[in-house]
Amino acid sequence: MTGEGAKPGSGVPGDGVPAPRRRFIAALGIGQIVGYGTLYYSFPLVAGPLGQAIGADKPAIYAALAVALLSAGLATYPIGAAIDRGHGRLVMGCGAALGGMLLVAWSQVTSPAMLYAVFAGIGLAQAMTLYEPAFAVIARRLGPDARQGITELTLWGGFASTVFIPLLQLLIDRFGWRHGLMALSCGQIGICMTLYLLVIRPRLDIAGSSHRGTGRGPVAWALRQPVFWGLLVAIVIYRGLFSAMSFHLYPLLLERGFEAGTIVAALAIIGPSQVGGRLAILAFARDRPLRTIGMATVVALPLVLLLLWRLPAGFAALAGFAALYGATNGIMTIIRGVAVPEMLTPNGYGAVNGVIGTPATMLEALAPVGAALLWSITGSYQAVLLGAIGAGVVVAAAFGFAVANRLQSGDSPAPADRPKAGSTRT
Repeated sequence: MTGEGAKPGSGVPGDGVPAPRRRFIAALGIGQIVGYGTLYYSFPLVAGPLGQAIGADKPAIYAALAVALLSAGLATYPIGAAIDRGHGRLVMGCGAALGGMLLVAWSQVTSPAMLYAVFAGIGLAQAMTLYEPAFAVIARRLGPDARQGITELTLWGGFASTVFIPLLQLLIDRFGWRHGLMALSCGQIGICMTLYLLVIRPRLDIAGSSHRGTGRGPVAWALRQPVFWGLLVAIVIYRGLFSAMSFHLYPLLLERGFEAGTIVAALAIIGPSQVGGRLAILAFARDRPLRTIGMATVVALPLVLLLLWRLPAGFAALAGFAALYGATNGIMTIIRGVAVPEMLTPNGYGAVNGVIGTPATMLEALAPVGAALLWSITGSYQAVLLGAIGAGVVVAAAFGFAVANRLQSGDSPAPADRPKAGSTRT
């Protein structure tokens, strides 16, 4: 076997990874840096001047994020199913082109209604290009070696904020937010679309060109497996929890008595710690079963949040929390990418993962609003923190249920989409 699906052998760099596979992951990784930097991390920097320009308050502007997430959630399953059928190149290439055009459209909005229409499209572009579709493309290309490829991809993606937040701020300062967004559109079309069209080559997929193991068969089979429901609850609740904390951690820490400068300095540690957690998996646990890595991570999640309950004042304690929280979330990104093929089935990866991704993305949109409502009802972030800890416990329990009901590789549905009779759980 040759190409990206090959095992280590001739023509392999010193670390035993085939050069074509390294180029494949690197190209997708650059696409994720540019994709997240332009379609995701750009929003907070543009939100302020955008609101002033169109005469809208902050809630009206931030409602666009919910519109984008809801749009992405509705598109997750059909996009995953299309990639399963061998259309990853078309999906991600067109998604990047769409993202570039919508960045230009975003730069021209003059009202909240126009903003929401643009962000409905941006949500679709995100669903076509960011992590989940890239994970599905990697799963088709690398097959049993997908975990390492997905882990390496998340390392690339972890640098998106580091690169693009200062870049966009520089563009805004020099040319204004409208021209800044237009400049970012060149990255989507000139970099992302070009790379995806060049490196996503379905004829090299281990899954082959027959599209076996796709369609509704694997999904119907997965819906009958207890492990699927454990993974669904764990991933959906986790993504809602992370979304709520992302929006509310700063005011929560302010309420608990930390100074603004201390909070900003500590929160800057989260991004590098996410990359650090992923590097630790590559360095020390690449051959460990996912159930072992996953259980350790999901048990750590509520314990890390519990630290906030009695966190002493001062930068050192807050920095320690930020490092642990970032590392935990960094590893959870890997888990959500490889849990389905390693604990359930590698067949129909995009569609099965899409069934999980739809409610997960919906909850990402609604969780920050729910946390805000809980704060308004109780008048304190204490209830929000208790809810977050409780959600972390649910994630751990659901993942533990999935581990207890995990399937052997022979228990997956047959590639022709027919479930095997007499499957046995371990």
